[in-house]
Amino acid sequence: MSTVILVRHGKSTANGSGVLAGRSPKVNLDDTGRAQADKLVARLDGVPLAELVVSPMLRCKQTVGPLAAARGLGKTVEPGLSEVDYGDWTGKELKNLAKEPLWRVVQAHASAAVFPGGEGLAAMQARSVAAVRAHDRRITAEHGDHAVWLLCSHGDVIKSILADALGQHLDAFQRIVVDPASISVVRYTETRPFVMRVNDHSDDLRGIVPPEPKPKRGKKAAGSSDAVVGGTTGR
Repeated sequence: MSTVILVRHGKSTANGSGVLAGRSPKVNLDDTGRAQADKLVARLDGVPLAELVVSPMLRCKQTVGPLAAARGLGKTVEPGLSEVDYGDWTGKELKNLAKEPLWRVVQAHASAAVFPGGEGLAAMQARSVAAVRAHDRRITAEHGDHAVWLLCSHGDVIKSILADALGQHLDAFQRIVVDPASISVVRYTETRPFVMRVNDHSDDLRGIVPPEPKPKRGKKAAGSSDAVVGGTTGR
């Protein structure tokens, strides 16, 4: 299967406001976020990209805008990668939400958390993981096993995808940190995903590009789903 780069959108006008933006309309990138979007072009220099898949939210479309223009790629909008529907919590101040009984459930028992008037975190993980795996299968079929593609979504959504890839229960997903404009990388294979990067802010991502497959000779080579015993040797 192919390799997916998971990008959290750049810093938005809501990120520094202390308000849970959720699916509020017209939440834009702020000046820092726009600079992060511009920098993404250079960070991914040398990384071939088959496709760009984005959440419907404006801040995600803006984050990949410069990259799409530089690569001449369109953006596939995927509703399954949209922000959590926080329901009645949308637009509320975080300092006040932290006093709600549900806050502790979100922190310690996320799989049981359902936002009033919105969706549950377990439902969010189910639809986001289904979306990323479906696109990965499609892109692999269209572009080959060594394709690399990019997904731009939101913090909790990406954390839930990473938790699934790590074989980690959703109740522990708050242990994962995903900053604005950070890059995480997952390579899906026939039997398991490999998590290659988490919350990466580096300027050189060429190391995530899978090597060209070598012709098989003699004995059958180890499967692409096999981990390297003792650890990889790098590239």
